[in-house]
This record gives sequence, structure tokens and C-alpha cells, in this order.
Amino acid sequence: MNTPAPISSDRLQSVSDHLNESCFCITLDRASLCEALERESGDTEFCETFIHPRTHLFSNVPVFLPANAVAEMQEVVAAVEATSRIAAYQTAVLSWAPEIAQTDHGPFGALMGYDFHLGEDGPRLIEANTNAGGAFLNALLARAQRACCAELAPPLMPGAHSFEDAAFRMFQQEWERQRGDGAARRVAIVDDSPKEQYLYPELVLARHVLSERDVNAVIADASDLRYEGGRLKLDGETIDLVYNRVTDFAFEQLEHKALREAYRDGAVVVTPNPHNHALLADKRNLSLLSDPSVLEAWGVEPELRKQLEAIPCTVLVDPDNADTLWKSRKDLFFKPTGGHGGKAVYRGAKVTRGVWAEIMRGGYVAQTLVRPSQRMVAADGVHQALKMDVRLYTYDAQVLLVAARLYQGQTTNFRTPGGGFASVFVV
Repeated sequence: MNTPAPISSDRLQSVSDHLNESCFCITLDRASLCEALERESGDTEFCETFIHPRTHLFSNVPVFLPANAVAEMQEVVAAVEATSRIAAYQTAVLSWAPEIAQTDHGPFGALMGYDFHLGEDGPRLIEANTNAGGAFLNALLARAQRACCAELAPPLMPGAHSFEDAAFRMFQQEWERQRGDGAARRVAIVDDSPKEQYLYPELVLARHVLSERDVNAVIADASDLRYEGGRLKLDGETIDLVYNRVTDFAFEQLEHKALREAYRDGAVVVTPNPHNHALLADKRNLSLLSDPSVLEAWGVEPELRKQLEAIPCTVLVDPDNADTLWKSRKDLFFKPTGGHGGKAVYRGAKVTRGVWAEIMRGGYVAQTLVRPSQRMVAADGVHQALKMDVRLYTYDAQVLLVAARLYQGQTTNFRTPGGGFASVFVV
């Protein structure tokens, strides 16, 4: 019997592009999503309280990606994390990291997020994030999406049905990497004013995932933590592990004093933590990972260097290159080195002299612009093209979940009609 010839990468790309432009027949089953959210949270009012007010949290349509593009993204993630374990790389990135990030307590960092734009030459890694938000929500979103397009084989949504078990194992492994054996008895999911955070609903889901697996899990405001008698405590009870969602990556703010001191002393397992951020998510690191001459000098293997070509050229902004960057700004994107959530980022074409003065004060990188691909959506009866980026949620370079975000404007914002988190169907 003849074996069918494999479908070419170009053909897969063509099919996924066509579906992203024209397929509106796969629609989010919001009733099923709400049922799943209420079941997973243990709260029959979960949707009414947390989801309905967040009008643009979820898009109604999925995103279609060719299988080879997803495989390429996975290879890039593996290359980044393999490079991050090279001594020369660590020496370089820790040279600009804060003191608290210098010590490696063991954890790899829970739920890394690698964000890609699908450029003309394939996926391009635009940034890496610790405490990447949305994974627990996207796992349920994937289950609630229903397929009805004849062109598709059954959708592959990596990790969608096993995500919660994988997330639980991830926290257990983080504990073991620092403590060796046993298990965390009490876990705190920590953020600043957590109930006021836009993604608070997923903190509730994370708590439920842990609680269902016999872990005493609580959601805590970082300012309520206390470091007493060599233990991190909340309401007088010891916290063994912190799932860290604060965006003060070095725990410098006063309200993070207890967390900072307990982490520094190794009195609590924190994941992700300042060391993880310094190794993988400081945007200055991209200036090294995207520099072939630096990678070659470090002895990075040719295969890894090839994968790292997917990182757009990134440079630190300084007085020596300021004139050159200003002249070529239309082809650049400027990001603060310690930024998060798309705050204070600027597309070069829209940078004014006043903004440029701010960028010139330091703390920015300039990255070669990779324009995002698009997904057509129907919002209020009108078809419109939204920008799209793809996020791989990972642990120890292994992909737990793939999701997309649809938006208008410079960055993802959850304010776009028809936009929000979107499931990924692999073609």
C-alpha cells in the first residue's frame, strides 16, 4: 500500500492562512465555557462575577496554525533554555541582574510564557515572560471551543485535556528541585491586590486545581505576608511554596519585604522567582540571544544557533547607537528592559521626540519590528482583521499549552471587540 506523501510546509501555511481569513464557523461555546469555569472554580456565580464583566477576555474564534510552525516554536523554546544553562550566558546576564537574582535556589520557573509573531519567514520570538498569565483560563477555553469545519482534522490543542495535571506536577517538581523530597503542604498564589487584577479569575482556577489535588492553596496579597521565625507566614500559618504573580521582579517594593527576605534565605520555595526572571525574561538578554557572534564565541552549538535566529535582532539603547536607532526607528519596536504587560512599549514609527527623550534616559531595548499576522473576526456583524500573537506556556522547555491573543493597537490589551484569548487549532 502506498503511503500518502506528507503535506508540504507551504501547503500547511496556505491552509491555515485561508482558515484565519475566512473561517467563522467554529464559534466559542460560551455556555460550555461557563459551565466548565463554574465547575473548576467550585463557584456557581463564577461567570457572572468574573467573566461577564470582562467583555473582551475571550475571542469567539480560534486561531489556526500549521503544525510545522508550532514545532518550530517548540524548538526555539528548547534552544533558549538550553543556552540559558551555559556558564558564559549566565555570567553575562547575571552581570546586570539585581543581587537577589544571583542565587539559584533550584526552581526552573513555573509557567514560562514565550510570545511569538508569525513573520513572513516563520515564527519569531519577540519576548519571554515569567509569571505569564492566562494558562488556566486558556486550558478551559480550549475545551469549550467546538469544531464544525470539514476542512479540519480533529484539532490538536497541546495539553488542553491534561493541563491541570501537568500544572500540578510542575509545582511538585519545583518543590523537589529546592527541597529534594516531600511535598508542599500550603501554597500561596501571590499577587498585589489580587482581587483587583484583570486575570484574578485564573488565580481562582489555579487555587481550585491545587485544592482538588489535596493541597491547601490560598490566594494572598503580597503585603499580607509576614516573615517570622525563619518562616513565611500568612495569617499565622506557614507558607511552603509561593506561586508568584507579582511583577516587581526583584521584590524591591516595600510591600514585598517579607517575600524578599524569605526568598533570599531559602525559607520558602518561590516560583517563578528573581533568578528565573534574570536568566530568561530580562529583555536585555535578547540582545545576547540574537547576536550570532556572541553565541559562537560562547561555543553554542550550531543547531542551537540556528534555532535562535528566530529571535529578531535586539540591541540595548545607549548614547552610542542613539542616532542610528532614531534614523531607523520605523523598523524598530522599543521595550523597557524591566517591563511587562505591554506597558511603556513603543512602535518606532509612532515615537515622538518627547518619547524618544524618555527612551534615551535608559532602560530600553530596540528590537527589529516583526509585524504580527492577522485573524479575521466578526464583531458586531462586521468583519475586521485583528493582530495575532501566539504564546507557548512551558515548564522546563516542555510545552504545556499553546494559545493566541487577538487585539488591535500596539500590544495585547483585552479591550478589542472580537479580541482576547483564542484557542489554537493545529492544522
